Amino acid sequence: MSEGGFFYMENVSGDERQFTMFGNGCTAKVDLLERLCSCRKFDLGIIPCDHVMAALRLKYGDDYGLRVYDYSSPVYKVEEYFLAYSESINVVPLESE
Repeated sequence: MSEGGFFYMENVSGDERQFTMFGNGCTAKVDLLERLCSCRKFDLGIIPCDHVMAALRLKYGDDYGLRVYDYSSPVYKVEEYFLAYSESINVVPLESE
């Protein structure tokens, strides 16, 4: 979001699942249950984009910061990081050796 910009968020369905964001000359649709955002940043990276963060804040209020992890890919969690590097990684020799 640019400095001085603003977003207006509306709960479209009334069930705290689908939200529409208006602002900065664009409109984005967020579906928290399906984990989709029309900007596609959330779909592709599985890290909440600005639009999803705004929807989470509208849904959960000031406690939305703790909910970010529920909507992020497990790959970004500390436990997964430790699992990925828990075993030794062998060095690959150069082709010239």
